Amino acid sequence: MWNALSRRANQVPPRLPKGVRIYAVGDLHGRADLLEPLLLQIDVDSVLYPASRTIVTFLGDYIDRGPASRGVLELLAGPQRHETVFLKGNHDVYVEKFLNDPTVLEEWRQIGGLETLASYGLRPKTNPDKAEQIRLADEFANVLPESHRKFFHKLELLFSCEDFLFVHAGIRPRIPIRRQKEEDLLWIRDDFLLCEEGFEKFVVHGHTPVREPDFRSNRINIDTGAFATGRLTCLMIDGTDAVPLVDVRDWIGNISNSDVGQDADFHMQARSIHGVAYDSRYMGQTAFKKKDGSAGFAARNPDTVTLETIRKALARRDERCIGNLDPRPGNL
Repeated sequence: MWNALSRRANQVPPRLPKGVRIYAVGDLHGRADLLEPLLLQIDVDSVLYPASRTIVTFLGDYIDRGPASRGVLELLAGPQRHETVFLKGNHDVYVEKFLNDPTVLEEWRQIGGLETLASYGLRPKTNPDKAEQIRLADEFANVLPESHRKFFHKLELLFSCEDFLFVHAGIRPRIPIRRQKEEDLLWIRDDFLLCEEGFEKFVVHGHTPVREPDFRSNRINIDTGAFATGRLTCLMIDGTDAVPLVDVRDWIGNISNSDVGQDADFHMQARSIHGVAYDSRYMGQTAFKKKDGSAGFAARNPDTVTLETIRKALARRDERCIGNLDPRPGNL
């Protein structure tokens, strides 16, 4: 495995506790079509390479700019398959701000807020006046599910694990983590990005789009501009290894069912996704059963998921994603 953190010359690489693996996900910005297959990618990776404790950490900015902010919340606001940490991004604060003060829309619309409202079925004008701002806030309050409202309310500012600190934008240099201000954690750019000194912990962050994950001696930026580029980065951290996940489509065709271990007992917590519940089985032979007890996917053994059924699941998800982006007849 390529150890990206080994590039920290003459420094002891940051480390996670033994048995802990973290999947850190960059800025989503309404790209539910990228998030859905990534969740499957994380599931596949965690089954093929099980860890004692798996944590999925999202770095914030779930909404705005992209076409499906509501779709992102539908995927994340409910029960999750893994232990999950949801961090707050600077875009995410506008939901509660707008509900409390409709005039905030004048500012929010300039960074993608209208796309978020549209994803919930509202039809805002490009430049709404004060009366329409009030009307839109009332309509948004009526259509925003309570689970989504609670999701935004419970977002955390940062997450620390051993030598790593996960945060949306970054931290103010030379200020202890416990004294960091929310504004910096959500908005900081140059003062953080241009700092070459070591921080109190190694920082994994997003907020500032880059073409590819940016590995520095004191931080890693994994915001690859998903809303515009179609590239959503997930960084896998295990021990001292930090590696961006390769899309499952790029490698699943190169392995066979026999390559997957059959004797490693890997318990998978029950979780409902699109009417399907995950049951406990052995690694590589995870049962997917519908709530009514019938098989969730067709396979040689209808109760067993093999790599072939994973491939079919990917194909179905891809079809849905294409339909979401181009909802013309024939693309649904």
